[in-house]
Amino acid sequence: MPTEALEREPGTSGQDDRLRSRNEVVLVGRVSSEPETRELPSGDLLVSWRVVVDRPPPRRLPEGRKPPTIDTVDCVAWSAGVRRTARGLSVGDVVAVEGALRRRFWRGGTGMQSRTEVEVESMRRLRRAAAG
Repeated sequence: MPTEALEREPGTSGQDDRLRSRNEVVLVGRVSSEPETRELPSGDLLVSWRVVVDRPPPRRLPEGRKPPTIDTVDCVAWSAGVRRTARGLSVGDVVAVEGALRRRFWRGGTGMQSRTEVEVESMRRLRRAAAG
């Protein structure tokens, strides 16, 4: 873990070794699915979409293994402002999102289900998709 990612708890002295936990995600990538608005059984609204992020070339790989070149990340917006921004996205737009990694659980037809996604707290479109 990079040392710059570790911070002391606010209000502690330099001699205190307690560290605070952090869950911060920053992604810059291409929107790969149309944003979808859903109403949950609770009545809450959410907008979900996917972002594709290019991976940097690996330093080393076992011989014969082909490296993955992208990561596809599920994103979800709960707040009204971020939902509004997300609904305006198009496939191919380049976006920057900030938020936290969350694992959500619910009961489905086959029992307990879960999904890991980025709960987006803020976002902005950096570039619109090329027309055509």
